[in-house]
Amino acid sequence: MHSKPSLNRPNQSLVDVDAITVQKWLDDDQAILVDVREADEFQDEHIPGAVPFPLSRFDASALPRAQDKKTVLACFIGGRSERAAELLFAAGHRKAFHLDGGLFAWKEAGLNTTA
Repeated sequence: MHSKPSLNRPNQSLVDVDAITVQKWLDDDQAILVDVREADEFQDEHIPGAVPFPLSRFDASALPRAQDKKTVLACFIGGRSERAAELLFAAGHRKAFHLDGGLFAWKEAGLNTTA
């Protein structure tokens, strides 16, 4: 896991988290995984327990949240979830978690997906 400054906002950071860590957080009920891919992509395959929240209709104020849980953004490889993080920063969030490598890295780590 590593943190990098937001591209446009120096007081905010995007924290890249590997798939194994995200799986542990999900198993321990410490995180919500938000999949920002489009509905058809999500329907074809997704990480169990992920919440669909397409980037094309992304509204930071409507993002699913739970008290004391990390919100982790995910897509297929990582580009769209990084864009979603920038939208969170624009809405005033100071930190965003990001599944490094997205669904692709999740599968490369040998973790399960569902359709």
